[in-house]
Amino acid sequence: MQLAATTDKALNLDKARKYIFKAKEKDADIVILPELYMALAIPGSGLTPAGAAESIDGPFVSGLAQTAKENSIYVVCGIFETKDDRRAYNTTVFINRDGQVIYAYRKTHLYDAFKYKESDTIAPGDHPVQTARTEFGRIGLMVCYELRFPEIARLLALQGAGLIIMPSGWVRGPMKEAHWELLLRARAIENTVFICAANQTGNIFTGNSMMIDPMGVILASAGE
Repeated sequence: MQLAATTDKALNLDKARKYIFKAKEKDADIVILPELYMALAIPGSGLTPAGAAESIDGPFVSGLAQTAKENSIYVVCGIFETKDDRRAYNTTVFINRDGQVIYAYRKTHLYDAFKYKESDTIAPGDHPVQTARTEFGRIGLMVCYELRFPEIARLLALQGAGLIIMPSGWVRGPMKEAHWELLLRARAIENTVFICAANQTGNIFTGNSMMIDPMGVILASAGE
């Protein structure tokens, strides 16, 4: 899903629930929401990641889990997970059809580039990347800026991932849209995997969510 988040967590959850129901009506099996979707805690928003953060079993993820169970559908979403009063984890949760969180991945490679310093407000995860077992086979998770590090996708592929899901908040800038497409296609081709990347739109983000096959063919693109 290519959606724009707001600073209102309840509003974001309500929007997510509506789109999950719409996806189910179209016979979808997996719904992918963007990175940072729980709350628009970016510079200038008036909200910090630590201020927005919740535990994995907090109300936001619980609401997503309930909706996943109601619709018997997988849901992937980027949240802020509680760490301390200064920084949060940039975490992606993977929820199965029964409403269970089967994997929670804390972003390890933070966006300290292009005059942006994510590490000021986000703590890096310290667990090795791994795949999640599903009825579709093994699925890997990456997050946004990690697209620029080919070893992450390779590690997931070596663990048997046939699909890599990548929630993102890819920030606008010179050549950024071109980098986004080129790197997504490269990661798919060099690892012979499908990649589904759900990016935020509006605000400071580029949109252009994509589904790419192992030959690097763009199967679907949401545009700006």
